[in-house]
Amino acid sequence: MSTAVETSAVLAGGTILETRDLILSFGETPAFRGASISVTKGEVLAVMGPSGSGKSTLLHCLAGIISPDSGEVYFDGHRLDTLREGQRSRLRRERFGFVFQFGQLVPELTAEENVAQSLLLGGVRREEALRAARSWFERLELDGLERHRTGEMSGGQAQRVALARGVVAHPDVLFADERPARSTRSLASS
Repeated sequence: MSTAVETSAVLAGGTILETRDLILSFGETPAFRGASISVTKGEVLAVMGPSGSGKSTLLHCLAGIISPDSGEVYFDGHRLDTLREGQRSRLRRERFGFVFQFGQLVPELTAEENVAQSLLLGGVRREEALRAARSWFERLELDGLERHRTGEMSGGQAQRVALARGVVAHPDVLFADERPARSTRSLASS
């Protein structure tokens, strides 16, 4: 994977997420070879590179969504890549937040139900989960959209709902697989 990695320390802290010599291929096509990353608590990490360079695949390995062919993934000092799927699912539900590239909102649910989804899956009572979800709407300038469905919102509004869903449970790590917005220059030349 030929990507630039930039880090910015926000708060001092110990290592929360680490990979050592990750290797992953899809058939004969390598996604990455020897990827090693160390992220401390409070640190912001951006993995940048061209489309198809393995950024989303690396994120999925870091979050335990997929397992590497070889190498090691650690979260909070414990080996993540060797856990059973049920253990990884619980970890993702309880300690990780996600903002996927295309939002991945459930179209049948309202915006507030989409945001509350991770809390509900974690066993929080419905009323409490919806109250916590609603608290994010004003912060993200989504007032009045709580009962709207995905098709009734703009792309930017839906993405902010996805962000609220990612942070509502106050995760230890937020994984954001985001595409940068296209610039005016690139839009004009399209």
